[in-house]
Amino acid sequence: MTAVLNEKTTSSRSIILQEGWRVFFMAAGIYAVVALGVWLVWASGLADLPFAPAPIAWHAHEMVFGFAFAAIAGFFLTAVPNWTGARPASARVITLLAGLWLAGRVAVWFAMVLPGWLVALVDLVFLPVLAATMLTQLLVRPKPQNLMFLGLLTLAWVANLLVHLDWIGLAGTEAQGIRGGLLTVCAMIAILGGRVTPAFTRNALLRVNPGAAVPVSRPRIDMAGIVLALLTALLATVNAPAALTGAVAVVAGLAALLRLSGWRPLDTLRDPIVWTMHASYLFLGLGLLGWGLSLLGLGSEIAGLHLLGVGAVGGMTLSIMSRASLGHSGRPIRASAPLIWGYVLLPVAAGLRWAASTWPEMFHFVGTVGAGALWVLAFALFLVALWPVWTTPRARGGAR
Repeated sequence: MTAVLNEKTTSSRSIILQEGWRVFFMAAGIYAVVALGVWLVWASGLADLPFAPAPIAWHAHEMVFGFAFAAIAGFFLTAVPNWTGARPASARVITLLAGLWLAGRVAVWFAMVLPGWLVALVDLVFLPVLAATMLTQLLVRPKPQNLMFLGLLTLAWVANLLVHLDWIGLAGTEAQGIRGGLLTVCAMIAILGGRVTPAFTRNALLRVNPGAAVPVSRPRIDMAGIVLALLTALLATVNAPAALTGAVAVVAGLAALLRLSGWRPLDTLRDPIVWTMHASYLFLGLGLLGWGLSLLGLGSEIAGLHLLGVGAVGGMTLSIMSRASLGHSGRPIRASAPLIWGYVLLPVAAGLRWAASTWPEMFHFVGTVGAGALWVLAFALFLVALWPVWTTPRARGGAR
């Protein structure tokens, strides 16, 4: 019996490290629960956090450079070989990348007892190795629209560097780096979400009704949405004047909402695994608009940032990770009850967190802690639903 159990455990570990989507989507889900859960303990006043950065800065950094980039790594390690026909990363490379990501998290967690330069060095290694892995695959069939993601990973690395320079005591760039990192992730959502949301919507609508009206692509608006989101990320990272950054972000948000309006979002309400992408893209537009207006003196900046972080980043990563896990494991692409509840809880969490910052005198504690609790529950449901998918072999006969 012991031998059988050991064999199953070894097999499960081997499967997890065979494909990037398995280990990194699992890591993102676990970290979404653990990191937010730890922060909730502090936000509830139950205990102090033993981290070198201030609790709010630690929370923001880890949700962007820890959680979000685990999800992004899993996506790119899966999507880039499909885009180019290149050989997928080997188990050794995936294991190396997973180890580097985990080492960065451990270093930041133990920054209180480690030299600042060592924490920075360990945490900054992951993205260049991921980018180098992607480069070898992208060069098989180089296309500008795909190579641009290497530029975005570089921008994210610079943003993370700015945070660590502040933590070491060499510059006052912590807030700038965290905002730059978050807006860079949002730029990736503007591009990738703008690709997959209308495509998956079209497939879903035609599957139900071959004569259905399908999403409309408007090239000028699409290009504006992408370019303005990229420009917003760049301006945030270089700490451009608030008026300029805010104006660009407002127009970027409006462009995102215009793009979404042509994708027939209301026609997807009966298909949760599709409408959740529309809801996430809606939060991208609202978040960019709200954050941009706050830089122009209207509204709360923290409220706008959390529309982006919780609603857009959290929502879109949950959407894409669940869909990709089902598709690449050969399972039917249908959301189970736990996933559907997760899709519902995250927009509610984003709304609560927005209210907590917009009307702090009434909702700060309840909205902040309530939003965090809903986030933890949403990703716990995600883990429950997809753990068997990540840890078992691909379904026989399943199509990718």
